[in-house]
Formats: sequence, structure tokens, C-alpha cells
Amino acid sequence: MLEYPSPSKGASLILAFRPQKVLIIGSGPLAASRAFAALEAESEVHILAQGGLEDACDELKWRASQGQVTLSNWTALIPPSESASTSTAQPDEIAGLEKFLDDTPGISLACITDTAVRPHRRSRESCERVYRTLKARNIQVNSTDVPELCDFTFTSTHRVAESALQIGVTTNGQGCRLSSRLRRDIVSKLPPTTAAAVRNVSHDMDDDGHDEIEEDSAVSTPNRPVPTRSPTETEAESTRRRMKWVAQVSEYWPLSKLASLTPDDMTALLEGRVPETPLTQSLMSLALPPTPAHNLPNSKRGRIFLVGSGPGHPALLTQATHTVLTRLADLVLSDKLVPDAVLALIPKSVEIRIAKKFPGNAEGAQMEMMEAAIEAANRGLTVVRLKQGDPVVYGRAGEEVLYFRAHGLEPLVIPGVSSALAAPTFANIPVTQRGAAESFTVCTGVGRRGKEITLPAYERARTLVILMGVARLPQVVDALVAADAGARRQGAAYPGNTPVAIIERASMPDQRVVTSTLRDVVQALESSGEQRPPGMIVVGWSVLCLYGKGDTGVLEEGAEKGDEGRVERWLAGGRWRVEEGVDPSWDLL
Repeated sequence: MLEYPSPSKGASLILAFRPQKVLIIGSGPLAASRAFAALEAESEVHILAQGGLEDACDELKWRASQGQVTLSNWTALIPPSESASTSTAQPDEIAGLEKFLDDTPGISLACITDTAVRPHRRSRESCERVYRTLKARNIQVNSTDVPELCDFTFTSTHRVAESALQIGVTTNGQGCRLSSRLRRDIVSKLPPTTAAAVRNVSHDMDDDGHDEIEEDSAVSTPNRPVPTRSPTETEAESTRRRMKWVAQVSEYWPLSKLASLTPDDMTALLEGRVPETPLTQSLMSLALPPTPAHNLPNSKRGRIFLVGSGPGHPALLTQATHTVLTRLADLVLSDKLVPDAVLALIPKSVEIRIAKKFPGNAEGAQMEMMEAAIEAANRGLTVVRLKQGDPVVYGRAGEEVLYFRAHGLEPLVIPGVSSALAAPTFANIPVTQRGAAESFTVCTGVGRRGKEITLPAYERARTLVILMGVARLPQVVDALVAADAGARRQGAAYPGNTPVAIIERASMPDQRVVTSTLRDVVQALESSGEQRPPGMIVVGWSVLCLYGKGDTGVLEEGAEKGDEGRVERWLAGGRWRVEEGVDPSWDLL
């Protein structure tokens, strides 16, 4: 029977809500703050308060005079028969509230703010009567400082530079001051280009001004091919295609690059205007003389460097790569996965272009970058072709070397720290370890043009590192464990209890490591939320050998008999484990 994570109580369901009509009870500064938040959500705001406009704070008086809010005097709404009692009796507010609600249909959300302010401070008993009246009409209520009379609470919110980006933090009533501080700390760490990036990626929305794709609608991967533009596509198909481009760009491109896009740039990108010529056709012509576009005088030709930037953390750049980026480069042609932290090292005077290499468009984007490198070098510029990891470990550097050489330019290839080795280390996994792994194999999880590849057979003493396979994890796992895998696997099947790790965003602050077994890892990843590319798969007994007290006896004779117990101890009786972040000591480097 399948098992799923048990809910941990004490959290809230956080929503982005835009009510049509909002009622705010009270007219002090807090009421003004709630009114402003509702106005920014484009809600119709009604203020109901004792004393009406005369007793309202200055901000609400001003907003009422500008027609931004409607402010009603609660006392004036009470029927005379209800208020003409003895001189010491309090007027029946509920009758006035009922009349107001009858006259103002459609209110879905109410905020009682006068429980914490004077001169008309509401008692606990009065607040409860108002709350029940509103609830009887299915209106959701927030009562300030009365948590038991709240259907919802407000997060500590910051809107970034009047953009569509809002950040909210809540401690669910367990430290409101702390939530404000945490919100300020988070906002202070946002790059200054964040708002511009949000505005640019919202350039191509539907007629209502919203993404057709929900921000967090499902567990998904951005590594889905984006279909090429068809002359016969319908408007709906065109919208879906553009939104997929938005998802790809939002996930992969650095914020600084997104912020610098012009509307024309974004339009061109979303329309997929990149060379359609397949890379294979270009490589077939390597023996031909240089094309006229590149046949410029050699005396003023520049240079091309093919460099690896490592797995992501800027401290892992080699000295050579750092020198090329900071002192020699005139133009940097960067792959999409190179993070902002690395690109930030490049002087502002150097032009940076990010590859449009997404699934379904890889060949055309690869050709575009190579053509750009040739064109710039022929103008005498020093071009840096920047790749993640090591450029020759599934980085297509060899194709570029041959292409540049065919056009009379010999690039210098500078090695980088390969993620195939560094990422497991960041996840506390040694690819080789005495007593656990005598060798390791690195392979890709997807072949050329999306074709399946033949994966290595199971060997207990070997660690298997699979790059570019997380997006098709179910197919990869099936190829490893299936008894009848055929051409998908070279030999023996992997036992279902073989340890496996999914390492995402290795070396970066949002690194995530999902560890499980081959029989449960697909479900483990699905339960962990949205994927975080780039990611890799590490399979083998080395995955568990350094966890806790360690286990380096997996290669001893007869050790297979204890594998189920070994895995149970490793996962503490569970089926998977999820770990976030990197060692804080990396912040010092």
C-alpha cells in the first residue's frame, strides 16, 4: 500500500486572493492600512465605522474624498426605533450592520479593525456579535487581536517596487514581530533587478493580464519541449506555446538578464525566433571552406575561450576561468544554467548573452551561439563561451571546437569542476569509497534528439551518475530495474532496494537532495514539489555509505543478505528523505 507524507498541523493555506468587495469595520490607521492593501488588489472598499467621516483618520478622509473608498457612519444606519431607548442604553449596532449588508450585497471578506484602537474601541462581546452576523452571510472575517474570531490572517507583506511580485511571511500567530523581521530580511536579499525581471516576463500574458499557467498548480518540471511555431496554430495553441516559453525563461535565465530584456527582446524570444537549421546539417559541412559571412581578414581576428564554470557556486571557479571572465572577455555567451552569482563577477562593460537552449529548441540555439562567437571573433573580440560544469562533460564542447576550427579559429578549452563529481560531494556522497564503491560511471539520461539510451548494468561495487535524467525519472528507473529492459540496459537489473539520490541545484543555496531507493524514488520526487533544474541521479551503495555513522561494509562477502536492514537504518524506517540547502560554511568562501 502506498504511503504519503503525513500533514504537520499548525500551518495555513496561503492564497493570493483578489475579492471584489471588502468591508472594513473601523476608521483608524489600521483600517487605512487594510483599505490600501485591498485597493492594490483592485477591490471595491467599504468602510463602516462609528462617527463616520468625522472620526476617521486623515488617510481615510482623503481616500474618501478621492472616491477611492466608500465610508459610512454606522450610527446613522441604526433605525430610530432601535436607538431611541433610555439615555444609558447602547444602540443596537447589529441592526445597522444588517441594513448595511442588505444595501451592499456581494461582500466576501471583512476586517474588524476597531478592536485595538480608540476612540471607539470594540469589546470582545461586541466583536463576537459582529463576527456571527457576518458569518451568517458566508463572509470571511479577520478580527484584530481576537484570533479565535478569525477565519483568515494577514501575512507580513512587501510589494516589490509596485510590480506584480509580492512576498508574504507568516508565523501563524506564533510571533508576529518575528514575521515582519523575516520579511524585511528576505526583501533585503532580493537583487535590485527583481521587479524589472517580473515585469519583463509578464510581457506576454493573456487578455486578462494573467498567466494561463498557475504559479504552483502541480508538481512539474520545466524540462518539457516547447513546440515550434506552426503557421496553422490556433490562438489557444499560440498562448500555450508562449506560456511554456515564459516558464522556461523564468526558471533558467538569471534575474539580471530577465531585467535587461526590452519588450522587443521578449516578443522575439517568446515567438522562438532562433535559427531553425539543425546542428547536424552544420556539422556535415565542416569540411567546406568558411562561409562568406565569416571570411574576414584574419589579421584582426579575436579569440574564443571554451570554459567551464563549475556546478554553480562561484567559489568553485578555477583561477583560469575567473581570469578570462574578469580580465579578458569582450563578449560572454553563456549557457542558461550558469547562475547569477557567476555572471555577477563579469564587469558591467562586458556584453552577456544567454543561450535560448530549451527542450525542443536545443539545436537551433546551439547554432545561434556558435554563429555569434564566430561573428564576434571576426570583429577582433575576445569571446568566452561559458558553460556549466566542465565543458567536455556533456557540454557539447567538442562540436564547438570542430565548428570553430572549420572556420579558422582554434578555441582554448579551459576545464571546469564537473557537477558529476562535485554534486555528489555536496550531497555527502562519495562516488568511490573503500568498502562501498570501487568505480563510477557517468552517463546521460537522454540521447540525441530525445532518444532513449542504453544504461549500464548493475554492479554492486559501482556508482552510476546520470546527468540530464531527472525530467524523465520514471523511464530511467524502469530501464534500470525492469527484468525485460531489452536495449535500454546492458545487462543485470538493479535491485529495487538500491539507494538513489536526486541532487538538484548542487552547491547553490536552494540545493535539494532527495534520497530513497529505486522502488520509491519516483514517488519521493513527486511528493517533494516542483523540480529544481539542473538535477542529476546518483545510483549505488555509495549513496548511503557516509550517512550518520557510515556503512562501508556493503562489499563484504554475503553483505547482500543485510541490504533491507541496511536501507531501513539509513532511512530511519521511512521510504525517503529530503534535505535542503548547503553547509553554511560555504558562505565564508
